Amino acid sequence: MNDDEPLAQWAARRQGRLRKPGEKKAITLGTGPQRGAHLDPDAPRLILEWDGFAWQVLTTVEDYAAACRALSPTPEAAPADQPETTGPITGRNPLAPGNGRHRKPRP
Repeated sequence: MNDDEPLAQWAARRQGRLRKPGEKKAITLGTGPQRGAHLDPDAPRLILEWDGFAWQVLTTVEDYAAACRALSPTPEAAPADQPETTGPITGRNPLAPGNGRHRKPRP
């Protein structure tokens, strides 16, 4: 903390660096030292969640793929009464001829 910095500003800066509660991670449950997940993809994983003070055990999963699904669940589908938001791109065509800085000058 700098002597000139107000305590509230220092606390806000510190809070931004801290791990957020609800953050999750997976660790490999295997023999030997911890290694990269890609080296032992079939080993079971332990899913942990940060509660603001310590890592708490949530569950165990059977392999790396299941751990990825547990850490990043798929978004829920849109309700059936709402139309999909797909369609043509509106606005300026990014591939249209122009004089942008990235384009070669025309002879």
